[in-house]
Amino acid sequence: MAKPGTYVYCLVAADRRPVLRRRFTRLPGMGPIRLLDVDKRLWLVVADAPLNRYGEETINRKLSDLDWVSRAAIAHEAVVESFINHRAVVPMKLFTIFNSDDRALEQVRGDKRRVGAIVKRVANQIEWGVRVTHRPPAAKPVPRQAGASPRPARTGASYLAQKKVQRDAATELAERARETVIALYDRLKARSRLARRRSASELPVKEGPVLLDAAFLVPRARATAFRSLVAGEARRLGPLGYQVTASGPWPPYTFVKD
Repeated sequence: MAKPGTYVYCLVAADRRPVLRRRFTRLPGMGPIRLLDVDKRLWLVVADAPLNRYGEETINRKLSDLDWVSRAAIAHEAVVESFINHRAVVPMKLFTIFNSDDRALEQVRGDKRRVGAIVKRVANQIEWGVRVTHRPPAAKPVPRQAGASPRPARTGASYLAQKKVQRDAATELAERARETVIALYDRLKARSRLARRRSASELPVKEGPVLLDAAFLVPRARATAFRSLVAGEARRLGPLGYQVTASGPWPPYTFVKD
């Protein structure tokens, strides 16, 4: 039987060796979750990976299978998120695999300065996601008075004038929405250690176009206050057609990149 590779889920910083749960949602075919000692306060969370299922060629061939990738990502994140309450957790990319435990440890120890900087950045921090969509309240139709004559046919000039009014109104609305989102992002950023806007180029959602998709790195001690701030902004902006939603807390997925 071929020797398995070492699949790395994350790096954990803690004052004492983490206690592993009895059961994890693991990637299919992976061995039990175990710890590798990097140093006295750092551990790699790993599992044996059968290379006939998780070798480079096999993974590349199956990347087009979105259901398979999605199941793997959910299992990977479930393991990472189980360590969220430790001092720091540094998630690894999906399908991070080394030839052996020694090779995985060599990689981390050889990059000690960068790894130390990342751990320091995210220590005692959690990530919150905030998304803003907008659907303007529907305009109320103007009732026609009884006995009023039907509206006369529009001329070409009146049609173009009305189109201009509509364009100007849409432009003004878009500008107001942009200013609203910038102000909201700045308020949330002021309560965070770090903040990053993410591309809002995802598929449209039923609530309306995505105006903001951002991640915020928040100290654990301020988590409740941050969540309350987002909830307050959602109540304030809701009547204007904005939907503000928060997700989290998460490990600092967005903030482990340099």
